[in-house]
Amino acid sequence: MFILDRKFKTSIIGSAFLLSALAFTACDANETEGAKTVKAAASTATATTKKAVAAATTATGASHTYANGKKVIDGGSTYPDQNGMSGPYHVNPQVAQEIKNIKYGRTATKNEINAWNIDVMPDGTGLPEGKGSVAEGDELYEEKCVICHGDFGSGGGGYPALAKGNAYEGQKTLKNQRKTPDSDGPIRVFGTYWPQASTLWWYIKTGMPHPAPLSLTDDEVYALSAYILSINEMKIDGEDLDDDYVLDRAKFMKIVMPNKDGFEPNIDGPKGPDNVRAYLNDTKNYGNGTRCMKDCTDKVNIVRIKVEMKDALPPMSTVRDLPKEDSSTAVITPGQKTYEGTCAVCHGTDAMGAPVVGNKADWAKVTAKGMDTVYSHAIKGFNGMPAKGGNSNLTDDQVKATVDYMIEKSK
Repeated sequence: MFILDRKFKTSIIGSAFLLSALAFTACDANETEGAKTVKAAASTATATTKKAVAAATTATGASHTYANGKKVIDGGSTYPDQNGMSGPYHVNPQVAQEIKNIKYGRTATKNEINAWNIDVMPDGTGLPEGKGSVAEGDELYEEKCVICHGDFGSGGGGYPALAKGNAYEGQKTLKNQRKTPDSDGPIRVFGTYWPQASTLWWYIKTGMPHPAPLSLTDDEVYALSAYILSINEMKIDGEDLDDDYVLDRAKFMKIVMPNKDGFEPNIDGPKGPDNVRAYLNDTKNYGNGTRCMKDCTDKVNIVRIKVEMKDALPPMSTVRDLPKEDSSTAVITPGQKTYEGTCAVCHGTDAMGAPVVGNKADWAKVTAKGMDTVYSHAIKGFNGMPAKGGNSNLTDDQVKATVDYMIEKSK
């Protein structure tokens, strides 16, 4: 929702609408010095701005938040305490004072900041030197990625597809709407949809493979990136990515994604926040420019989706009932059910580095540590193994039963 004061052009925008813009503000030096009230901003603003801010504050009862003299991107407001109330809410002065006295930790050290500051930006900031070929990436993908993302990035089992044919042709489908039974919906995968390739490198490095993030070398990340670009049939500087193609930092910086200009407003670069402010200041970009509380869609041309998408895999359903168990089949133990539903993705294959169910040698090494240790590692987590296999709904007894099942199947 937005509220527009036509005289002073002040707007309050719902945070959900501005998710992409808000994500960018975390990297903007202008936005990280904290919020300041209208009174603080007015001390450095022009006389005209002061009058507008004062009028807006009087009219709304709120103070628009500023940083470095500029309105923050989300258009948020602060409500100063007046007569024991903040807006329509009463304030407990004792709690308010206690909050002011709380000390929130300490300033992070330079090394602590550097440990987290591992983003890779579109301009190449954070992108290290390294290299890897498409063929090497293919081998790594088969070893570490195919179990979740499917052959050639086709997706499956709840994990997203990484490619669906030629990215340049697929990009054209982003304008498609399902208005007739013959219309194809937009293809939204990495090659067709993502505006920057830097996100691919960063996400693979810091989040993949799922059971062991940050375990890949920089060269391996380049190789996997090269492979994913190749299965999207993309080109770099006009060159096809065949098996022998070697991707390095210099070549990576030449990648131009098909949908690079498919998002608005433009949030990249040092002028990103100002671009967003200018974009949001013109309500015709996201509405009809007229204040309304009812019948708001009458003046806006809205295209309704008329054809239901039915080709989702698995098919979409609102049914939440568990499937009925077939009594004619062999009895499935609780440990087996948990293993198949939670643990098989890692322990059912040697691609994840976890002991494989059925491999006697693997489990002999595990049980040699003693069952108390094995149970503790399964419940609390150990190395790449997440606590309870990542399923926090499991009880300790269910985890132990699952461990017993895997060991029994590996004798």
